[in-house]
Amino acid sequence: MFNPIYAIAYVIDLVYNIIKSVLAVSVQCLTGKIDPVVMEVPTELKREISQVILGNSITLTPGTLTLDIDHEKQVLIVAVLSPRDPKAVIPFEPFIKGMLEG
Repeated sequence: MFNPIYAIAYVIDLVYNIIKSVLAVSVQCLTGKIDPVVMEVPTELKREISQVILGNSITLTPGTLTLDIDHEKQVLIVAVLSPRDPKAVIPFEPFIKGMLEG
């Protein structure tokens, strides 16, 4: 059930998004454009391990923090530095889905 091609793509996308977030958070901090908010982020992932990996990936990305995961409702509670589209918070979800839920 594990797909190594998606795993490689996931790691590359995660590193890319971490770098992109470092730059974005730096600009937000320097300009003072911070408006923290806690939001619900729905996910397509059904397996608990997939949801946990997604939550940890969010937390690794600067400017975001996973506070809780509701496995039954498939929702992550995430704190972000500024409001944004929920799908923008989880750009690596398709890779995790392909890697573990294929």
